[in-house]
Amino acid sequence: MSRRDQIRLTSAEQAAFLDEQRVIVCATNGIRGWPHLMPLWYVVRGEEVWAWTYAKSQKVRNLQRDPRATLQVEDGESYEELRGVMIEAHTELHRDLDTVAALGTELIARYSPPNSSPEIAAAVRAQAAKRVAMQFRPERVTSWDHRKLGGVY
Repeated sequence: MSRRDQIRLTSAEQAAFLDEQRVIVCATNGIRGWPHLMPLWYVVRGEEVWAWTYAKSQKVRNLQRDPRATLQVEDGESYEELRGVMIEAHTELHRDLDTVAALGTELIARYSPPNSSPEIAAAVRAQAAKRVAMQFRPERVTSWDHRKLGGVY
């Protein structure tokens, strides 16, 4: 068995890891050919990662030109603790207010629970008018968990 196979996360481990982490880094292809990296809050829906951002942001302009994105979540302080998931994805941008507002509500529930008042719903809907929802459809997923090696390299 290769070392690569030894450190790969199972689907269940990937799902648990993404659920416990808080920030995903999104890389899009910038107009000058340089990667554009930005942190995002996110939710996982099935196999897909969803996030929102301002409609006029650089990452949206990049994704309009080229819908490919790479997402990465990583954790660990030392080499033997490193673990992460990298997702190569095609991105669909959603501008429908109800779709964007529903995602905003999910994000608030995940990052600021418990927040379900009429005032918060109104604030989320107001923000949704300026934002787009990004649906990342995975094409390839790579994962690693160096803790599985038990300190032996």
